[in-house]
Amino acid sequence: MGRKSDVRAGVMKAPFCHWMRRAVTLGPNPQETQFEPPPRNRLQPPTAYPDPPEALRQSRGWLWQAIGRAYLRFSGWRIEGTFPTDPKCVAIVAPHTSNWDFSLGVAVVFALELRVSWLGKHSLFKTPLKGFFQWLGGIPVDRSASHGVVAACVKAFETAPALMLALAPEGTRKGVSRWKSGFYLIAAGAGVPILPVTFDYRDHVVRLMPMFRPTGNLERDLPLIQAQFSHAHGLKVRPGE
Repeated sequence: MGRKSDVRAGVMKAPFCHWMRRAVTLGPNPQETQFEPPPRNRLQPPTAYPDPPEALRQSRGWLWQAIGRAYLRFSGWRIEGTFPTDPKCVAIVAPHTSNWDFSLGVAVVFALELRVSWLGKHSLFKTPLKGFFQWLGGIPVDRSASHGVVAACVKAFETAPALMLALAPEGTRKGVSRWKSGFYLIAAGAGVPILPVTFDYRDHVVRLMPMFRPTGNLERDLPLIQAQFSHAHGLKVRPGE
């Protein structure tokens, strides 16, 4: 009995650094890997939840908030950083490597009772989940004819008293060396700041980073914005990362 207790105590006291991360090869592409995080105390609650500005709050009921917070708690995620006081901004989320990013984003929105709008492929809104996506703030976009999207978003910012528009600046889960400029053109055209947000799967942290105010010089600003995400790790590791 005493020996078993000693063994169990030894396991519980093993330093966290002794756990090694390993990558698991996924699918037919041997270069695409996924982080398998080390064991963690899944019942450990987040330290705190940042409060969004009152103008960007949307109460969906206690049940949805409880579901969002339970998702974050039991999967070991926490949220770091603070929301700006600005009632209008373009939130950019990166790196975007997996469809699981959407589930995590929904959990964050529910947990914080956040009012947010986002652009999605028009095909998503041709499914039975159309009403659910619209309830979450989704706006369908036909990417084959998206030339008027920037102007429409700028106008939406001009007419809305408060608006947070969430976008994936990479535009694809495959990864690109240079992000698409749509998010920047929207923010610059509407005169609103950019809120960088990263889903870091290595540390299980959703980070709200300092606001960036576009100067209008895309060639200078875009590398500065991308550099803020250089240490973030998506769910899947892309070739060359």
